[in-house]
Amino acid sequence: MDPLHIVFLDRGTVPASIDIPAPAVPHEWVSYTKTSPDEVVERIRTADIVVTNKVVLNASILQQAPQLKMIALTATGTDNIDLDACNHRSIIVSNVREYAVHSVPEHVFALMLALRRNLLAYHQSVGRGRWQESNQFCYFDYPIQDLAGATLGIIGRGALGEAVAEIARAFDMRVQFAARRDTDAPAEDYTSFSHVLRTSDVISLHCPLNAQTRNMISADEFSLMERKPLLINTARGGLVDEVALGRALETGQISGAGFDVATQEPPAPDHPLLKLLRFPNFILTPHVAWASQEAIHGMAKQVCNNIEAFCNGSPRNVVAGFSG
Repeated sequence: MDPLHIVFLDRGTVPASIDIPAPAVPHEWVSYTKTSPDEVVERIRTADIVVTNKVVLNASILQQAPQLKMIALTATGTDNIDLDACNHRSIIVSNVREYAVHSVPEHVFALMLALRRNLLAYHQSVGRGRWQESNQFCYFDYPIQDLAGATLGIIGRGALGEAVAEIARAFDMRVQFAARRDTDAPAEDYTSFSHVLRTSDVISLHCPLNAQTRNMISADEFSLMERKPLLINTARGGLVDEVALGRALETGQISGAGFDVATQEPPAPDHPLLKLLRFPNFILTPHVAWASQEAIHGMAKQVCNNIEAFCNGSPRNVVAGFSG
């Protein structure tokens, strides 16, 4: 058969030092560091397979790629792909799964520990000469709290949520998983959404972004947080109302926040999260919770395996592509 035309639209979302294994099928592979919206159609017009992380592929774009048979995502999330259009066209969409099952939970706890122990505030104060000013072996300008004995509320019970829970138990934390916010009678091993908000010392988000979860944490939810918890978001920008987050930090409704995601990535200079960097109890990292060297290698291997499985007639990790 003729070689497959494979196009990687945003190779820059994977470090250049990471090799992506070539699928063991006849193919020609074209990579672009990044692809702007007005370049997508031309670049995928003759593609058989598109590889992408974040480039938006909506119905109107897909209509202009008549040869397209597969989309191989280099991520788990699918919110940039019109899955209904792919189902209608029988375009197989395969994602990568559980490749960051160590990287993301470790990042969650890095944020959690830094905030509970006020590491940034102490580090910055040492740089300002505060240790010398104290005239003693230590000083106590910022409160320090253990994780042991604290209650962790987890919203989202996939592989990442479960992995975070496992680490939390090793720290001797109490773990509760939140039921869906519209559930009146939570299933066994779940706690009502509102109760998790009221009783948690730390809340960590691990759910997808969709119509039901967008702004799931906003002003009303912050008002329920009686224990002034830390809020950790390594999942998706848009799960938290970022303006309401700023008010919650300013008014002390929460004791701190650690975010690895934003509604706009990269954020504009006036983005609400950038305005919060003045707070010592707010940490923002640039969507790198997933990006350990080990996780990226695992992701790259999965992408290759997904393409090969599709070409061999047994697609795997399929999230769309079923006609009818």
